[in-house]
Amino acid sequence: MARKNLVKDEGVRSARLLDAQAKAADLFAAIEPRGIIAPGVRETEASDAVRDLAAEMFGVDRHWHKRIVRAGPNTLQPYRKNPPDRAIAADDIVFLDFGPIFERWEADFGRTYVLGDDPVKLRLRDALPVMFRAGRQFFGAHEDVTGEQLYGYMTGLAEADGWTFGGTIAGHLVGQFPHEKIAGENIESYIAPGSDKPMRRTDRNGQACHWILEVHLVDLDRQIGGFFEELLDLGPGPALRG
Repeated sequence: MARKNLVKDEGVRSARLLDAQAKAADLFAAIEPRGIIAPGVRETEASDAVRDLAAEMFGVDRHWHKRIVRAGPNTLQPYRKNPPDRAIAADDIVFLDFGPIFERWEADFGRTYVLGDDPVKLRLRDALPVMFRAGRQFFGAHEDVTGEQLYGYMTGLAEADGWTFGGTIAGHLVGQFPHEKIAGENIESYIAPGSDKPMRRTDRNGQACHWILEVHLVDLDRQIGGFFEELLDLGPGPALRG
């Protein structure tokens, strides 16, 4: 059954998704100046502060997935896990994963922050957007790439650079809220093992599929991880720093 109020014009759809992402980027750019990521702040407190900042800056009153702030060893945990709330330490690595809805359009944005000057943590943070760009280049070079193939490429990149890929998926569909349901059993909605349909396809409404690429790298020895995500198939490459 066709959804009501569905935007069908592909130019408009792409522009709205890019606008939502640009607003998410502006939101994240305001996080450090506001002192939200700071020693002693609990993950839940930082999450609530970012939620309130999104409401203040853009009137956001809804997020399409759970809000994630993870610090220290909690950064090893993938999306589906819910580790105990933790206070941010003075030398922590911290990542955020938020899905704010801007005027019925979903953003999905993730960035990593480092407190202090630990060289391994800084190298991990800086590796994330580099690996994202490599994944985007692979996607661009392979017209019929599947989610399974892109996932395999991303995990191979991580291993080659000395990391472990921390996610069981490397991304998913995104769109106008609410987007196509991405239930766990619907593996073709994910960039993951078993997702064997070409990513460049149309959904059941006949619209082009748009994708988020996620990069979750972990160092199991150091018990740290980092995260980076944004639109895969729309927009320019990300900046080196989030």
